[in-house]
Amino acid sequence: MKLLYFDDFKLGVLKGDTVTDVSSVVRDIPHTGPHNLISGLIERFADYRKRLEEAVEKGKGVPVGKVRIRPPLPKPYNIDCMAVNYMEDGTRAEPAPINAFHKSPGGVIGDGDTMVLPDVPAIIFEGEAEVALVIGKRTSNVRAADAMSYIFGYMNFIDGSARGLPPTGNTFYQMKSRDTFAPMGPYIVTADEIPDPHKLQIRLWVNGTLKQNFNTSDMAHKIPRCIEWVSSIHTLEAGDVLATGTNHRGLNAFQDGDLIQLETEGLGRLRVHVRDDLKRTWARETRLERQQKKLEAATTPQLTGKYAAAGR
Repeated sequence: MKLLYFDDFKLGVLKGDTVTDVSSVVRDIPHTGPHNLISGLIERFADYRKRLEEAVEKGKGVPVGKVRIRPPLPKPYNIDCMAVNYMEDGTRAEPAPINAFHKSPGGVIGDGDTMVLPDVPAIIFEGEAEVALVIGKRTSNVRAADAMSYIFGYMNFIDGSARGLPPTGNTFYQMKSRDTFAPMGPYIVTADEIPDPHKLQIRLWVNGTLKQNFNTSDMAHKIPRCIEWVSSIHTLEAGDVLATGTNHRGLNAFQDGDLIQLETEGLGRLRVHVRDDLKRTWARETRLERQQKKLEAATTPQLTGKYAAAGR
């Protein structure tokens, strides 16, 4: 099943190209807004699934192209992101030590929304194409052998980054938790529709040009281990997000006016715009292209705009 929010945060089920409003089915779930309505539904999904399916069969849907899609998880309690979690097409000799970071739930945006690049001296702004897990029930100190049963579903996720901000070493918080830096969606796909999340092709386009193209089979620390490790640090709640990392070789500068499209097999296509009021520019090279040219820096330097003169 594909769950989404649309228009004024009506809860919908997408079937084919049609979305059906199922808000009436879930109105008895205690909630104060769309953020904990969806988490409440996820927690009680076994009790509501049949009723949702019946509502879709009986209801009159509308073409999904005629609605405004919203973030499927407007404000999760937790967004955790795995760091350096790919083997980079075999170029890493061994997996990096397992690591993750917390990303602000306030950064969530959805399909058709805009990632805004802030006025800060970042050396580059990038967005990492990722598959994210949606947690289905309270999860604490889970063994890897049991971890997959705690997954409710999957969705596309872009991990926005403002890299190289001073001072040196003051990294993930100010790099990752900016407003609008957590695009997700366009919907959640329940786990039963994804037979093997370790065999999914992920593609990201910038203005129609394919930049990232990799498979989740290249993941270094597999999903069960990720859940085991993160849940050993803090409890995960129903509706929380665990992003599984990216292959960095296709990363490139996000810039003003860009249309970013992320598509993962079975998870639909997420589209977001980029706005930079400073109109800064970078070359369109990916990290891999720079490596092939034997250029020293992994990322392309800023070409024009504020902070360019300082080598940023």
